[in-house]
Amino acid sequence: MKRLNVKVKITIWYLLLMVLMAGLLLGFLLLISGSVSTQTAMDQLSQTVRGNLNQISMVDGSLQLGEDFHFYSDGVYSLVYSQSEALLAGQVPVSFTASEPFQNGLTRPVSVGSTRYYILDFWVPLGWDSGVWLRGILEAPENPQLLTNLLHIAMVALPLFILLAGLGGYWIARRAFRPLDQITATAAAINEASDLSARVEVPPGSNEFSRLARTFNQMFAHLEQSFEAEAQFTADASHELRTPVSVIKSACEYAERYGESPEEYRETLEMIHRQADKMSLLIGQLLSITRLDQGTDAIHWEQVDLSALVQTVCAEGGWSRDRLTLEVEEDLTARADPALLTRLLQNLVENAFKYGKPEGHVWVTLGREPGEIRLEVKDDGIGIPPEQQEKVWKRFYQVDPSRSAGNGAGLGLAMVQKISQAHGGSMTLESIPGLGSTFTLHLPEEGPEKIF
Repeated sequence: MKRLNVKVKITIWYLLLMVLMAGLLLGFLLLISGSVSTQTAMDQLSQTVRGNLNQISMVDGSLQLGEDFHFYSDGVYSLVYSQSEALLAGQVPVSFTASEPFQNGLTRPVSVGSTRYYILDFWVPLGWDSGVWLRGILEAPENPQLLTNLLHIAMVALPLFILLAGLGGYWIARRAFRPLDQITATAAAINEASDLSARVEVPPGSNEFSRLARTFNQMFAHLEQSFEAEAQFTADASHELRTPVSVIKSACEYAERYGESPEEYRETLEMIHRQADKMSLLIGQLLSITRLDQGTDAIHWEQVDLSALVQTVCAEGGWSRDRLTLEVEEDLTARADPALLTRLLQNLVENAFKYGKPEGHVWVTLGREPGEIRLEVKDDGIGIPPEQQEKVWKRFYQVDPSRSAGNGAGLGLAMVQKISQAHGGSMTLESIPGLGSTFTLHLPEEGPEKIF
């Protein structure tokens, strides 16, 4: 039983249920047939005896029976007894030898040996103190023929019924499980082809199979996203870590061959230390972006005072107060992750100073617009050519790598974009080459809970 597939199991259970129902139905029919036969016999006895009641009279002290009085009709024997229970008219069935007392108006069964009778008595008054008894006797009908016919019909019809029920049950189960077979086949094809971009066709409606197909598609989408993020992380790490690793390896080889003084060893160690710090920073940034891509980096939502956060970050960031200008609307709050928004603002301000003019200025503006909160970071730096403005959000892209002074890997704006998307917002860029750039965070005022 355990090795059978679900469709066969369902068919077997369905078939057993049908057999049980057929057996119960047959038993019910047999029971009903006996009850109907008994009731029919009693009704027939009552009707015949009552029909004879009006045919009994007394004329000049003599008992008179009408022309329509029937001593025997439809198996019913009608007998007339005196008040002292002496037989006056009629003939008792030969096999009826019981001595049954009279009971007015009560139909009752009487057994004589193996034969069963029904008896009904009526008292017929013929004067103030006289009358006669009218008794009807009917042999209880035995229905062997009816039972035999029912059993013969059952022996022929029941196997046919079971066969049709089995075929119908299997057809219903197979048709019902057809969407599951399609889902299984599609999932197997996706697995064999290793193509996580493929999706299972969702059956129409909102039944269990539709929900299962949607769940499979969500799972494939999540797996695809995870594999893409893993592949991206592997490619990024292998590409970007190659340079610092090469520098460290070269420094070690140089120290092994030519290092003679403590000063040279110290310089080599300082170089290795700088490259190791760069690698550590790069790996941390890559992991943060990957976690945001996969949705595995938990976002700690809370009601944040954005006005206070912007003022605190700008005050504690170590930037020149003379070159940084704040314009913050008071009492602006939003549901957000304060740590992620702090990193976003730090990246934008550091990027503005890095690519600004020498002794240039940076303006940070926080305000409310219809339906959203805007955070702008503006500089008066070199600007970004129009053909490069869409590329600045990509990982490791740098408009002018020489301006990073070896301290950046081109991940800051990619991180900014991911943080804005995690909050249900977006980033825009306006830039004029030679005049400066403005990076704007558009944060929905209704909060991320209405977006996801």
